[in-house]
Amino acid sequence: MSAFRSFPLSVRLLLVNQLGVNTGFYLLVPYLAAHLAGTLGLSVAVVGIVLGVRTLSQQGLFLIGGTAADRLGPRAVIIAGCGLRSVGFGLFALGESVPVLLAAAVLSGLAGALFNPAVRAYVAVEASEERRAEAFALFNVFAQAGALLGPVLGGVLLLWDFRAAALTAAALFAALTVAQAFALPARAPAEPVGTVLGDWRECLANRRFLAFTLALTGLYALQNQLYLVLPMEAVRVSGFQGSVAALFVVSTAVSLVFQVRITRALRDRPRGRSIALGMAVMGAGFLAPVLSYAWPALGVPAVLVATLGLAVGVMIAHPFVYELIPSFGREGLAGTYFGMFYLASGVVAAAANGVIGWAAGASGAWGSAVSAAIGLASAGAVHVLHRRGALEKEAVR
Repeated sequence: MSAFRSFPLSVRLLLVNQLGVNTGFYLLVPYLAAHLAGTLGLSVAVVGIVLGVRTLSQQGLFLIGGTAADRLGPRAVIIAGCGLRSVGFGLFALGESVPVLLAAAVLSGLAGALFNPAVRAYVAVEASEERRAEAFALFNVFAQAGALLGPVLGGVLLLWDFRAAALTAAALFAALTVAQAFALPARAPAEPVGTVLGDWRECLANRRFLAFTLALTGLYALQNQLYLVLPMEAVRVSGFQGSVAALFVVSTAVSLVFQVRITRALRDRPRGRSIALGMAVMGAGFLAPVLSYAWPALGVPAVLVATLGLAVGVMIAHPFVYELIPSFGREGLAGTYFGMFYLASGVVAAAANGVIGWAAGASGAWGSAVSAAIGLASAGAVHVLHRRGALEKEAVR
């Protein structure tokens, strides 16, 4: 808690906000598909469309949200995003027709596209440059705590019904909206230089940033395997569905205990080396499930190794990735750079999920093997950028 109290009020508020955001999100979204298909009786195709629209609305509009944060100030965009998600989740609670559910999906996704880059841009500006990585480490801790608390609270509320869970999530986002409107300090945005399209062109013309973004798309591709490959492997080696929950408990518990310690231990090392190390640990972890196909006795330990490798690798790399992103551009474009990074990562992660899913369908071992290859290739790409001097904070300014 001493680390938390040592940051400015604005950063502390945003850390608590992230706890609330993830609690509200995971309180509802993990149970949404079952509600749509079970309670409402929608077809699998329609359920897929609704969930896909929510994801596309968020991933496809990250750049808009980041640019809005730069032009309007991140505070206004964060408040607007939380308010929109409150409305979207409220519609999920009350809506039964497909048009209403699609509107809920669009609003919920747009909300994430607004406040995700805006929050990170705000933290990047408010935390001192020397402590930016530590601020993002704490940010991950609060996010993980919310991701653990949300499903538990949602499971309890589902003992009544889905509407109780959805309305609770909507009320939580409404409370966050009001709290930030009153408590989050206003910060005047930097004076715009040129047009929005000019900002985007400037971002896309930054070769170092583009190389960094492409190298790090593997980060989000592998993070998504906590929801795809690793659950499949857990069920395969254990034989029961309940083992999937253990993956999330292990991943979250490790992150809560070790995230800040790892970031502090690495803060004096070159950023490129730390990020490459994190990606290598993530990729190498997926080799363990591949070996378990040859040696079945390794089954449960192999999945545990992969889960821990993913969690530790993310803890190593993530804060330093967030620390570097705003350093690539001029002052006043942090949101745009975060938005562009998220947009590219989301597109590549979606494509990688398709490839990994296809590989896992052909052979379970191939799903883990492709995941390992993505992580190790990303680590190699980051290492090359580091060796060329493209990733140190002095070089990217």
